[in-house]
Amino acid sequence: MAKQTVAEQFVDILARAGVRRLYGVVGDSLNPVVDAVRRNAAIDWVHVRHEEAAAFAAGAEAQLTGKLAACAGSCGPGNLHLINGLYDAHRSMAPVLALASHIPSGEIGTGFFQETHPERLFQECSHYCELVSTPQQMPRVLRTGIQNAIGRGGVGVIVLPGDVAGEPAAAPTGDHALVTTRPSVRPGDAEIDALARMVDEAGKVTLFCGAGTAGAHDEVMRFAERVKAPVGHALRGKEWIQYDNPYDVGMSGLLGYGAAYEATHECDLLILLGTDFPYTAFLPDDVKIAQVDVRPERLGRRSALDLAVWGDVRETLRCLTPKVQVKSGRKFLDKMLKKHADALEGVVKAYTRKVEKHTPIHPEYVAAVLDEEAADDAVFTVDTGMNNVWAARYLTPNGRRRVIGSFTHGSMANALPQAIGAQFLDPDRQVVSMSGDGGFSMLMGDFLTLVQYGLPVKVVLFNNSSLGMVELEMMVGGLPSYGTANRNPDFAALATAAGAYGVRVEKPKQVRGALRDAFRHKGPALVDIVTDPNALSMPPKISADMVSGFALSAGKMVLDGGVGRMVQMARSNLRNIPRP
Repeated sequence: MAKQTVAEQFVDILARAGVRRLYGVVGDSLNPVVDAVRRNAAIDWVHVRHEEAAAFAAGAEAQLTGKLAACAGSCGPGNLHLINGLYDAHRSMAPVLALASHIPSGEIGTGFFQETHPERLFQECSHYCELVSTPQQMPRVLRTGIQNAIGRGGVGVIVLPGDVAGEPAAAPTGDHALVTTRPSVRPGDAEIDALARMVDEAGKVTLFCGAGTAGAHDEVMRFAERVKAPVGHALRGKEWIQYDNPYDVGMSGLLGYGAAYEATHECDLLILLGTDFPYTAFLPDDVKIAQVDVRPERLGRRSALDLAVWGDVRETLRCLTPKVQVKSGRKFLDKMLKKHADALEGVVKAYTRKVEKHTPIHPEYVAAVLDEEAADDAVFTVDTGMNNVWAARYLTPNGRRRVIGSFTHGSMANALPQAIGAQFLDPDRQVVSMSGDGGFSMLMGDFLTLVQYGLPVKVVLFNNSSLGMVELEMMVGGLPSYGTANRNPDFAALATAAGAYGVRVEKPKQVRGALRDAFRHKGPALVDIVTDPNALSMPPKISADMVSGFALSAGKMVLDGGVGRMVQMARSNLRNIPRP
């Protein structure tokens, strides 16, 4: 048997680590690796149209599975295109291994054609970034990159010159056990006991939950019941904690709703569970705060803490709940549940009257109908901007649906490429890209990837011909909108020309039927819905000096607008309030 090349060894190790797809765009420095993929039945090359899409797709796949995914870019500009999607994956703690191919090794440092220095460029968006300059470094360097990506949650980058990839491997690959899952982290007894004392001493306890509550829904509910605590959440915690939650008081932040703000400010003890919520203006500074997080570097970087607990949420609550005293009084919890329901009733009215006749179409109405028509186990990928608002307020979690977005990095154009990764992972699962016209047009070329592979992604395009969130930011800053208008084509016609199903919707009565037809279609589909660019308005209680970017410096109310079926959830939770 012929000796393996470095490229073949690279691909073999990825396959052994569980990687089933390598997303990228081919190029000369990548040729040895791409050819090795062609000859390895365990892994496929996914040819996207832009490397940024490759990184977003790999990141989405990793977020959905918690397992390693991979992407690749050729030398210079090719791998440089990966960087935005890798930033998103890294900040989302998605385990992704990126191959940054490099110029011929003998030319490094000479200003050669397409020369960059990837080992420097990717440092900030990775846990590990190393140059393989000789075959002798393999397979150890690649395995180290994989272990960093999986074990620390984020990106590992391997920089590999094309000529080195084509050389014979210096050492056999061999059998080597790789870490493929992350362990549970249990806090020490002293921290558990200290937190239990704080809970027992507090009359009113509130829980605020983030993405770190994934897999801990039951434990959070048991603890909330034991201490009669209202439960609020950040946007990334919504899918994990809002469903089947009789203690739900909504979401905090500029996109939030309900009584989460009041619950976090009127308690005696606020417990932050698995959240790195960045908007400190929404967090109190006059109540005791304890934070539980599996990443110790995140403890206390948003708020001054009275107690920092290093551990994952599920294990921490499993240890903590039996130690705390049962609280019998529900006065604070019931007050917050009532406030939450009343707050939702107050904002839902604006979009429940004559919406079927309003043109341009209310985007809130589109989101509400989409929530009703989408599958119970759908994966939603959500563009940054106004679609974050609609997803936060209208998508109803149920424990089976997933919602993926660039919620921490905040990149435009994420939804379509993330949908590619989600659909490759499971071709039979419904995947819906909630795209804005700005984000969609930025990486529109990768709609062709859907067509090329027959991926049945459904792109629901909220087309208001503007960069809506930027217009809002300008308005809040007292500036006239400028440079935010988009002159758009008929996106449905473009989809049809590309070989996909396309339909344009301009009247509210067409929305439900168009979505149903798209969902029934077996292949990729695009529903181009012309929405009202003026749909978003700021409530009168928020003034320009109260908003900076996405943070309120004062005030409790947030963006005006409906909240979909969440008002029904809130009202149903009021049944838990004991009647005299």
